[in-house]
Amino acid sequence: MGRKMSRNSIKETVCAQARWILLGAMALLAAFLPGCKQESAPETQVTVQAEHPELGPIAEHIVADAVLSPIAQAAIEPKISAPVKKFYVQRGSKVSQGQLLATLENRDLTATALDNRGAYEAAQADYATATRAQVPEATQQAELAVKQAKANLDLNQVIVESRTKLFAEGAIPGRDLDTAQAALVQAQSAYAVAEKHLQAQLSVSQAAALKAAQGQLTSAQGKYEAAKAQVAYSEIRSPISGVVTERPLFAGETASAGTPLLTVMDTSTLLAKAHIGQSMAQQLKLGDAASVSVPGMDKPVEAKVTLISPALDPGSTTVEVWLRIDNRDGKLRVGTPVKVSITGRTVAKAWKVPSSAILTALDGSKSVMVIGSDEKAHRKRVTLGIVDGDEAQVTSGLLPSDVVITIGGYAMDEGTKVKVGAADDADASGKDGGGN
Repeated sequence: MGRKMSRNSIKETVCAQARWILLGAMALLAAFLPGCKQESAPETQVTVQAEHPELGPIAEHIVADAVLSPIAQAAIEPKISAPVKKFYVQRGSKVSQGQLLATLENRDLTATALDNRGAYEAAQADYATATRAQVPEATQQAELAVKQAKANLDLNQVIVESRTKLFAEGAIPGRDLDTAQAALVQAQSAYAVAEKHLQAQLSVSQAAALKAAQGQLTSAQGKYEAAKAQVAYSEIRSPISGVVTERPLFAGETASAGTPLLTVMDTSTLLAKAHIGQSMAQQLKLGDAASVSVPGMDKPVEAKVTLISPALDPGSTTVEVWLRIDNRDGKLRVGTPVKVSITGRTVAKAWKVPSSAILTALDGSKSVMVIGSDEKAHRKRVTLGIVDGDEAQVTSGLLPSDVVITIGGYAMDEGTKVKVGAADDADASGKDGGGN
């Protein structure tokens, strides 16, 4: 029993010593903790670039691809098939409207035209004869017949009256009176026939004769004009002023009707034809200023909006817009692919920040990082207006006194310690702290 008590005493003594050792270690640790806290790492500071919002004008620029086209173009197709007799121009030749460019073989056509000209002149002579001789002569004859019939009627009327008196006096037999009356009836009939013939001559025969003569003349004239047109078709003339861009054949080769023989383009003014979205096209109007960037040229070329299609393109559901470009110096070439920039909405006084300062959240909301009075970065939600390249209009959410971080704010945590530094320092700091 005594041995068992001795073991318990030893165990208690060891536990008491362990507690004292633990308390001593805790006291020693507590003594060292204030020193450890003072030696902790300093807070990280990120170098950024920042600036105040700027008040000034901003304009929306609609950018699209386009191809340069001529203001006018004519693919000249001959209306007849014939060998090329002679070309008067080469590719690159400047021509004016109506200028003779080429002639086709036309000797057979010239002969046909000459034959039809003779027939036309003969028809003119026949018409003159019909109108000045034949028709007036027939009318005169009809009028003369009427006069003669009237004179004969008057004579027979007098004879009948005279014989009637003589018969009443018993001076002549009845048969003489009957003969005179029969002659009067015949004279009346002859007069009536003559009058009808004159009326027919004046109202029908004369008009028909004139119409027939006019028809023959018109027919001959039509054939002659057609023959002259065929000769004219052998002379290829330019319908517009411009430059010859295509001439696929040589003299002696056969030009086929309906196949282009020459192509003339008016390149003094060019059109840049672009297709843009309907929402952007609704912001445009005729006369809007634009610029065209041409490969190989240092500066953009000025242009103006001259056409906004009233209908959507069925294939792409876009709106075709034409820009007019002055090319009198001939520096621009048809078919060149270009990039156009059209000035759309414009705000004269807008608060602007660099586009690099705008941060976009997953839900599409926009925000910027500003430097507070505590020299820390704070996120501010903003509403944007016009965004044009390197500039963005802020319509709400910012004050003119705010200092907006323009470089180095991407992926920055709220409350990050920042300082404004040079561009190189801000870029380097932004790269180092981009994942924070």
